[in-house]
Amino acid sequence: MSRYASPDSLQDSLSSVSIAPALHVQTPDRLPHPSVNHWFKRSLDILGSLVGLLVLAIIFVPVAIAIRLDSPGPIFYSQQRCGLLGRCFTIYKFRTMVQGADRMQEQPDSLSDAAKGKPFNFKRGRDPRITRVGWFLRKTSIDEFPQFLNVLKGEMSLVGTRPPTLDEVANYADHHWLRLNVKPGITGEWQVSGRSRIDDFEEIVKLDLRYQALWHPLYDLSLILKTIRAVLFGVGAM
Repeated sequence: MSRYASPDSLQDSLSSVSIAPALHVQTPDRLPHPSVNHWFKRSLDILGSLVGLLVLAIIFVPVAIAIRLDSPGPIFYSQQRCGLLGRCFTIYKFRTMVQGADRMQEQPDSLSDAAKGKPFNFKRGRDPRITRVGWFLRKTSIDEFPQFLNVLKGEMSLVGTRPPTLDEVANYADHHWLRLNVKPGITGEWQVSGRSRIDDFEEIVKLDLRYQALWHPLYDLSLILKTIRAVLFGVGAM
């Protein structure tokens, strides 16, 4: 069940991680963005998620076989993320990394921003933890298809901000929390703006706030069309 990210829950989740920065957890006293309760956006989410889950059912068997043949481990990857107003939920993806990749990232020589006490910057250079099949799944965004289940459940939207991990929000400044005034999305401003070339977190926050300022039902449609273009032609992909 979704819940607000409290200091205790975040601390418990981070207790097994070697990196334990000072926590700054935004209390859920803000009103959500108007898009959250708009009937058109929710209708679009339900329709889009049903189409996405239909495609997922079609491609599931070959993708699952490829993942298992490429490296040992589960087919799916799940992780706790922070969504609307700090509510925690479990996100689902096809596994694209070797088993135990999370523990590898926690090593002292990790170059992750979380290890340096900074917010996560989403994309980096070639990651040796990503499998061969994983690179293809990420390039084509097929790894994201299980998230249509999150959209159908109402935990995510087709369009929104990317849902941060618990260790990312532990490093948030006050203005960073504004990006969570909307539901997290499978796609959004950052994804269609050349995602692999934007690695500055403050720039990503600006794009998220730009989405909130410009939001209109038809704006979601335009971003979805741009996302389809980006996936088909590899614009902004890894």
